[in-house]
Amino acid sequence: MDPDKTAKPSFETALARLETIVDAMEQGEVPLADLLAKYEEGTKLLKVCEARLKDAELKIEKLKKTKDGGVVFEPFESGRGE
Repeated sequence: MDPDKTAKPSFETALARLETIVDAMEQGEVPLADLLAKYEEGTKLLKVCEARLKDAELKIEKLKKTKDGGVVFEPFESGRGE
């Protein structure tokens, strides 16, 4: 299995591709078969973006103030098989 095909895109890459898909769909000039394929791809990209945002939110929640007012970052292990 090719790791490049199974690797999930970064949040920024997924969001940019999702925006491109939405723009193409909004123009209304996409054939039905392509529209369905773009919808499926968009759904997958949306899930990638949501997962990345959730992980970021959980990492932010792990930030804790120390007694002297500093901030300590505690890495969050999501447990997801990405």
